[in-house]
Amino acid sequence: MSDFDDNYDSEFDDELPKSKSQIKREMTALQELGNRLVELSDSQLSQLPLGDKLQKAIVEARHMKHREGRRRQLQFIGKLMRKADHEAIAAGYEQFAEKDRQSVQRQHLIERWRDRMLSEGDDAVGEFLQAYPETDRQQLRQLVRNALKEQEHNKPPAYARKLFRFIRDLLADA
Repeated sequence: MSDFDDNYDSEFDDELPKSKSQIKREMTALQELGNRLVELSDSQLSQLPLGDKLQKAIVEARHMKHREGRRRQLQFIGKLMRKADHEAIAAGYEQFAEKDRQSVQRQHLIERWRDRMLSEGDDAVGEFLQAYPETDRQQLRQLVRNALKEQEHNKPPAYARKLFRFIRDLLADA
């Protein structure tokens, strides 16, 4: 190694100016975050650390139908995001996204249990009762039986929906 390598200070890298490409990537990321913020509800937006100007721009972007106008509004939101505490905003958005992912996973779990009970019958019901012993066995078996009768007679799935709600409520309490 040369003397230059021994004396190299890694802190010097932090002092280098950002490249144009890096700046553009960061601006695009902020604009994409702004685009995702437009999809949030008013109550979710109010929980994020947005300034008044940024929040107003997001609300205005929701109502824009013209493609070019909406694109320019999203660019404006990205510009406002650069001045805002975008790390705190991104962290708050991720909390909402995680809640949504958990909700979707819970819905899929409920659907899998319902579908298994309707296709496998007593075996799946027995497994469910082992996994969730606080379940009202009689009500569960009756809902499964009625849902299977509906399937046999090609009726609308009213009891399958009731079974879904029963499982959802039970898992929400667990």
